[in-house]
Amino acid sequence: MVGVVSAIRILGGGLHAYGFTVFFLPLSQDLGISRAATSLAFSLARAEGAIEGPLVGYLIDRFGPRPIIVTAVLLSGIGYILLFWVQSYPSFLLVYLGVISLSFTAGFVHSPMVLANSWFIRHRARAMTVISAAVPIGGALIAPLLAMAVHAWGWRWAAFCAGLIFLVIGIPLSLLVKRSPESMGLFPDGDRPQRTSHVSDLQSHGARDNNSETDYTVRHAMSTPVYWMLVLSMMARVAGYSTVTVHFVPIMVWKGLTQEHAAFLLGAFAFVNLLSHFLLGWVADLMNKPRLVATCMFVAAASVPLLIWGEPEWPLWLFAILFTVVDSSFPIGWATVGDFFGRRYFATIRGTMSFFYMWGSVVGPVLAGAVYDRTQSYTSMLWGLFILFLFATLLNALLIKPWADSRQRVLALSP
Repeated sequence: MVGVVSAIRILGGGLHAYGFTVFFLPLSQDLGISRAATSLAFSLARAEGAIEGPLVGYLIDRFGPRPIIVTAVLLSGIGYILLFWVQSYPSFLLVYLGVISLSFTAGFVHSPMVLANSWFIRHRARAMTVISAAVPIGGALIAPLLAMAVHAWGWRWAAFCAGLIFLVIGIPLSLLVKRSPESMGLFPDGDRPQRTSHVSDLQSHGARDNNSETDYTVRHAMSTPVYWMLVLSMMARVAGYSTVTVHFVPIMVWKGLTQEHAAFLLGAFAFVNLLSHFLLGWVADLMNKPRLVATCMFVAAASVPLLIWGEPEWPLWLFAILFTVVDSSFPIGWATVGDFFGRRYFATIRGTMSFFYMWGSVVGPVLAGAVYDRTQSYTSMLWGLFILFLFATLLNALLIKPWADSRQRVLALSP
């Protein structure tokens, strides 16, 4: 299951998450629209994902991840094919927001993480990390090929081919997705029963395994301080990460690098980010997860002064290496949510959380751009991120003891 949804996310990461930036300039030039207007589509898509989060979470818990993933792959394929005939900014927004982005976050972001939470308990963080790392893999493997296609055939034919790839490869893969191990007579983490001779034995064992974690409803989860500390922590992380990644090249040019050199540093950042995902994912299942996330947030905060004060080139490289822990900590954060609140209502809880924290990715980059337009400097914005990451460090540090107590209760309930 991890392999299937990772392959689907490789497609989504390469053709859309990373790949759509390949279409950015040729599309805006062809349609005669400004970069600000083109960027607005990205912010609106993020806002769309936040608004639909609670409903998507309920639908995944109600019907399972497969129909959501199938719908997302289907609409992504149709949407990219429809881009071939786009001739104006309103028609572009209609296709991008009304078709492609309508279910992309639901199918390519929420559903795979829900699947990992359903199929794993002990190795939850490792499974989520592998799935999360699939997006930069897609960016590294597919986005360059997409750029070659745009250069050779034009952006319209490249978009048309991207849509066909979604449909031809993505649909068969999405049909392989299964809701849970219990739905196939299996057990989380690949565990095997010692004595199982009848289906009823499987079902009873599965019921006991489900009860090895405390399954919180959305209402009960939202009534706990833990829920809101996790939401605020995620909001701080996503705001900081989105701000830096959207403005990465402009920040490095502001620091004195050429655009080509800044782009090369961005590529190195993506590669180290991939390695960081696998390293932290392996470590996360062996230690206290909130402590690990708190450490990552402190490292991120410590990297910001390197960017502010760094004049030679090496501090900028050190910043790029250290800052990868922000993105790598996201799957660990979701594994922590699963540890606290269980598997049964995970998708709905995740959806309600996204409704709140996703606005950080909408506001952060826009605010950073406005600050730079006003001051011609990123300094004040970067100090704001420094404080934001220290705040996230504190929130996760406060979860260390409650997480340990929660895990002790889980072990006590295990059969």
